[in-house]
Amino acid sequence: MADPEVTINNCTMMLQQMIEDGTIPRNIRRVADETRKVLQDDSQGLGLRAATAISMIDEISNDPNMPVHARTRIWELVSQLETVPLD
Repeated sequence: MADPEVTINNCTMMLQQMIEDGTIPRNIRRVADETRKVLQDDSQGLGLRAATAISMIDEISNDPNMPVHARTRIWELVSQLETVPLD
């Protein structure tokens, strides 16, 4: 199993790529940025950060304006975050 810290860092990079992708609607990029900030908040445990991020991403995953390639990235991101154990 991968190190949870590495998983969080990988997810942060994925979110950064989404934020920089101009083909993704602005509201989705805004939530991706907020989620990235949550994942980088060292004042919380890794499990709590991952659970909060999953919750935030879940809200936008059903957005009808989301392009298919972004939805696929979201699902991949959630799958990775689900591997982080809750503390």
